[in-house]
Amino acid sequence: MSLGGELWHSTTEWEYAGTSTRISSSPTNTTCMTGPDGGLLKCSVFPFGVGELLLYTPTPKENQQNHTANMDISRIIKPWKPNSQRNLVFVNATIVDPAEGKLIPNATVRIAEGKIIQIVTDGSTTITDDVPEENVIDLDGKYLCPGLIDCHVHIAVVPGESSLQAYSDMSDAVSLLRQPYLLKSMLDRGFTTIRDCGGAGLAIKEAVVDGVIPGPRVFIAGHALSQTGGHGDLRGSHNSQQCCGGSVSGISRVVDGPAECYKYAREELRQGADFIKIMGGGGVASPTDRIEHVQFSDEEIKAIVTVARNAGTYVTSHSYTPQAIQQAIKLGVRGIEHGNLVDLETAKMMAEMDVFLTPTLITHVMFQQMKFLSDDSAAKNEEVLKKGLETLKMAVDAGVTVCFGTDLLGPMHFAQSKEFSVRNSVLTPLQILRSATVNAARLLMQENMLGQVNEGFAADLLILKQNPLEDITILDQVEDHILAVIKDGRVATSRWDKFKVDV
Repeated sequence: MSLGGELWHSTTEWEYAGTSTRISSSPTNTTCMTGPDGGLLKCSVFPFGVGELLLYTPTPKENQQNHTANMDISRIIKPWKPNSQRNLVFVNATIVDPAEGKLIPNATVRIAEGKIIQIVTDGSTTITDDVPEENVIDLDGKYLCPGLIDCHVHIAVVPGESSLQAYSDMSDAVSLLRQPYLLKSMLDRGFTTIRDCGGAGLAIKEAVVDGVIPGPRVFIAGHALSQTGGHGDLRGSHNSQQCCGGSVSGISRVVDGPAECYKYAREELRQGADFIKIMGGGGVASPTDRIEHVQFSDEEIKAIVTVARNAGTYVTSHSYTPQAIQQAIKLGVRGIEHGNLVDLETAKMMAEMDVFLTPTLITHVMFQQMKFLSDDSAAKNEEVLKKGLETLKMAVDAGVTVCFGTDLLGPMHFAQSKEFSVRNSVLTPLQILRSATVNAARLLMQENMLGQVNEGFAADLLILKQNPLEDITILDQVEDHILAVIKDGRVATSRWDKFKVDV
């Protein structure tokens, strides 16, 4: 490659010959050339051969303005790194406070560096004095609500197939490449945080954190743990292939005996799991168990709980029946997923022990409507669907801390927000909003960061046209009522012409 221009040698640093921009330290014996416009840098490293690095191509304007500026090496290493968050001030906001169950009118809210740094409710506008005019957003009384949290998703079971059986043949690569679409759609609906209860891996979580792809904050269980023949074992009754010993089966890992439970709970944590999910009872979609089955022995559950507690985290259990729920919580399990068949005695026990319940009613509705299941699984679905709403109300009345979850699979993910409308038939708007904000934040052990519009909390916010404390179903009418979604202080989605998306 012929560049033309100045040739020089340095043993301590690369210096941008065209602009005098310094680029950290380099190996010794490095020879570099630049073109006369300072646009391309070629480095030859001896005696290790020749390597070419395109480090930076400044525009003429940048050459003029940043003649001696240091290059941000972090953007060379991670070119997708997002720009710093804008300082934004929302004036004339009506804050939705799910913790206290009230509205705070005429508020001014300032966010910076991804945090809510100041809230003023006395009508003062002094906190806008040092903010550019274009960064002061007059909400004119519109509602500023905490970002929503879905505590039970499976982003690895992506859209694209018409039946659940088809997913047994889907490769991890196909799933992973489709997951960014799913994450962006969840964020657009107002879900700024999700908890994945089986299937999502560390790579997709880190891609969101690093800004490679847009999406909600992701808390992951890695693979759920299942016994042989349990809810996570996808082999049919006529499949004689031996497995287990930690084998992966779809979104789960099959383990038997305390030794394997110790080992593979630790393995999931090693691979980045934020918590551990177990299949503590039978399920709808699994081919060889029944809903009423209790799965895992006491010794196996104790082993998994011990591993989680030693790592400063918790275990949640897929359980529908009183028997499965009671076994799990007596052994230290902190969360129950689904719980459609819970009875009053068990609900009171959960309340006393501060155990979280995450119902997922919309998945049973969609299973029925879309005929997504085999005949055997469809029959099990009918059983839990009929009891779901009744037991949800009973649990709330008994004092159980209830969280928001959906558990949608494959092509059903579009119905995520419909869980608000389903619950609306038995719960109040405040009870439902708390399940998707303050209660969910407690389950995630993020109660000092997520779920509220409060100073020091993450700037995860929704701008709403109407009051969700009067009509929670507005959150199921995304295009009409969610004007903007702000996650980590950046405008991720905007349906409002006066509010631009941060790129």
